[in-house]
Amino acid sequence: MKVRNAVGLAGLAVLTLSPVSCGKKETALDADHPSSQPALPVQPVDLATAGSIIGTVKLDGLAPKRRKIDMTNDSACASAHPGGLLDEAVVADASGDLANAVVYVKEGLGDRTFAAPSDPVTIDQKGCMYSPRVVALMVGQPLRVMNSDQTLHNVHLVSQENRGWNRSQRPGDLAIDTKFDREEVAIPLRCNVHPWMVGYIAVFKHPYFQVTGPDGRFELKDLPPGTYTVEAWHETYGAVSQRVTIGPKESKPIILAFKPGAAGG
Repeated sequence: MKVRNAVGLAGLAVLTLSPVSCGKKETALDADHPSSQPALPVQPVDLATAGSIIGTVKLDGLAPKRRKIDMTNDSACASAHPGGLLDEAVVADASGDLANAVVYVKEGLGDRTFAAPSDPVTIDQKGCMYSPRVVALMVGQPLRVMNSDQTLHNVHLVSQENRGWNRSQRPGDLAIDTKFDREEVAIPLRCNVHPWMVGYIAVFKHPYFQVTGPDGRFELKDLPPGTYTVEAWHETYGAVSQRVTIGPKESKPIILAFKPGAAGG
C-alpha cells in the first residue's frame, strides 16, 4: 500500500549502539512492549456497496533542487553509487507528481476495527539508503528491517507515540523484527553512522492508506459509503487534507496538492 497537521520530527536521542548478535533475531516492541489493548471484534466491510477514492498527490510549484549526497566517509557506501546519488527528501517529476507521500483516511471510519495483516512490511538498508524511504503499515503488523550492505548500520527509530529504539546491524546479521501498538504519522528512522540515511514509518489502525510512487498516484479501495477526511503527509511539506463523500460503488477522484513554500515536515 502506498500519507494532519504536520508532525514535527522528534529530536535524535543520544547514540547508544547495542550490538545484534549474529544468529539472534532482535525484537523491539513485540516481545518487551506488548500491546495493553484487548483485541476488538473485526467489523467486515460490505464489498457489494464499497467504493474507492483515487487521485494524485501534486506539488503546486517548483520542486527544490536535489542535492548530491556525500558518502566519502564510507567506501562501501560510495562504491555502491559510482555516479553519485541525489537526496530523496523531495522527489517530484516535471508535472509535479510527488513521490513518498502517505495518503490515508484520517476521519470518517467511526469505531470500525480491522485485522492487521500477518505479512511483514520490509525496509532494507541497501546502498546506504533506506529502501523504501517511506513505508506504511497497520498497528500489530510486523515490520522487518534488513541490512543488505557490507557495512555497519544502526537503526534508530525516534517515536513519539510508540517505543523508540536503537539497534546496531552488522553485515550478515539477521533482520530486526518489530510491531507497533499505536497509530503514528510518521516515525522518523535514522542511521547515526550515516547521517544522510533517513526514512519514515506511518502506522494506522485501518487499511486505508498508501504511499505514492513516482507518479504521485494513490487508490484507497473498499471503503464503505460515507464522508471521509483524506490526508496526505510528506516529510518536507507536512500535511494537506480534503473532505470526500462517496456513495455505494462510487469511485471519487481527488487531487491533494502541496505548495513548496509551505514546508512543515
